[in-house]
Amino acid sequence: MKVCKFGGTSVASAKQIKKVVEIVKSDSSRKIVVVSAPGKRFSEDEKVTDLLITLANAALHGGDIETALENVVGRYQSIANDLELENAIEQVIRKDLERRLLTTKEDESLFIDTIKAAGEDNNAKLIAAYFNHIGILAEYACPKEAGLLVNERPARVQALPEGYEKLEKLKEAEGIVVFPGFFGYTKSDTLRTFNRGGSDITGSLVAAAVRADLYENFTDVDSVYSANPNVVGNPMAIDQMTYREMRELAYAGFSVFHDEALMPAFLRAVPVCIKNTNNPEAPGTMIVQDRDNSKQPVIGIAADDGFSTLFVEKYLMNQEVGFGRRLLQILEDECISFEHTPSGIDNMSVIIRNEYLTDENRLKIIKRIQDELQADDVHFRDMEYSMIVLVGEGMRHTKGLTARAATAIAKTESNIEMINQGSSEVSLVFGINKKDEEKIIRELYKEFFQEANLLV
Repeated sequence: MKVCKFGGTSVASAKQIKKVVEIVKSDSSRKIVVVSAPGKRFSEDEKVTDLLITLANAALHGGDIETALENVVGRYQSIANDLELENAIEQVIRKDLERRLLTTKEDESLFIDTIKAAGEDNNAKLIAAYFNHIGILAEYACPKEAGLLVNERPARVQALPEGYEKLEKLKEAEGIVVFPGFFGYTKSDTLRTFNRGGSDITGSLVAAAVRADLYENFTDVDSVYSANPNVVGNPMAIDQMTYREMRELAYAGFSVFHDEALMPAFLRAVPVCIKNTNNPEAPGTMIVQDRDNSKQPVIGIAADDGFSTLFVEKYLMNQEVGFGRRLLQILEDECISFEHTPSGIDNMSVIIRNEYLTDENRLKIIKRIQDELQADDVHFRDMEYSMIVLVGEGMRHTKGLTARAATAIAKTESNIEMINQGSSEVSLVFGINKKDEEKIIRELYKEFFQEANLLV
């Protein structure tokens, strides 16, 4: 049995939804379909999720609710008309949105979540209606009734494994199950949405819960590529990779699959296949537990930007028990997570995403480190950092790989600000100036992926 998820571009229009239905029809093992909200139909278009955010803000701040509501309903009505569905589905969607608008606005964040989730929820209803319209038995599955449980606030939203037992019953359905992505419910019936890539997370959770033989994640590319095609022309496609490799690449900037989405599938050893809705015959990229990594030690190069470095120096730091813990505790008190912590005997750097930093908390952090840790020097380095990551299970068995990477970077006449390698040796991270990012990626790709270098 297969669970398949279709992203926003895959369900953006009636034409795309018809492709989805043909893909499901072509394989009787595709029993559960997880769908996103309709995405962009063309580059200047708006996603339904963005239309819903406009609607939520209008309701919260006295805007033009009626126009915002009609923009959302009109988008679904256009799809329904092109699918030759009866007006009943448009009325179902309109009433659902009107009901959501009447929910409490006391907590603005929860209200916005409630409105945003209408995108996936109503698209699932519409797609289920279309299956039935063309004579294929299908049913819409409400995440609350189906058992997609998530934790309570204020903790970051995560699914609760105790909901799996109820979710597993989805596989007993007689026909196709159409399940909305992106959100779940707490035990107190509070709707909470997942973070970015939320529908990927839902698909993986459902696949894990029903113990699917395969989780197919349909998107708009034929496969995962070894580097960003917008930076490297015609990069090598990856046929097979491990969960850890995909997790590292997704975290470091590969947008094709959200890093959190792998965990449920990984824990229950459900293979994942990334496929293209517009070219379903392409084999795609398989994500599995283990692979032969002897021929290609580096499987991908990723890059992410938007980082700052907190630099702390204190003489004999290495002899001061608990210094690192107390430094990180200061960041924890400010609700700031960190990415890397390269260090020397008398200094320590903490790499932090800029999204967590403000002028106010920067000054507060510096003052606390000066007062509580008596640091000789503490400051934020203002340079715009990028993190370039080489990923591959075979890296730990390959001698001279770091030297090759550093030499390739040196050819670009760029400076390496930081080098970090995790204990698993699946990834090697270089901190560099953002302005040098693209030329470094191209040089690293040349080093590790040119045909002459494949037989390492």
